[in-house]
Amino acid sequence: MATDDELQTVRDMVEKFLETSMIPDPDGAAAFLAPDAVIYFTGKTRMSHPREMAAYNSRRYKWVKKKFATLDVAPADGHIVAYGTGTLYGEWPDGTPFDGNRYIDRFEIRDGKITRIDVLNDSAERILKRQAGEPEI
Repeated sequence: MATDDELQTVRDMVEKFLETSMIPDPDGAAAFLAPDAVIYFTGKTRMSHPREMAAYNSRRYKWVKKKFATLDVAPADGHIVAYGTGTLYGEWPDGTPFDGNRYIDRFEIRDGKITRIDVLNDSAERILKRQAGEPEI
């Protein structure tokens, strides 16, 4: 069972990872990952390095940032899990601004390193609504 201090250390580390990845500083963010870490974006797009995250985002957005809302950590079976929530804001590739795009990030941490990240957000739904001429959510 993880101690309160261990949970706080993980929380601080995940927070720093998120801040670093939003700069973006992919190589700085990679320092928080285990060598065999996997990153899954919405739609099960698999990556292994924050550099791939930055490249992926550059195809979907002109620019994007996160407004952090919550970051919860809890012990799990042999690791610690962290969940971060908030909203994305930025510009679509055509320069149209957006805000309030919900996200949730799930992290698995073992031995002080992030081993898995699952990134989920409303971007696909918003893009489909824009293409259909429907109001965005």
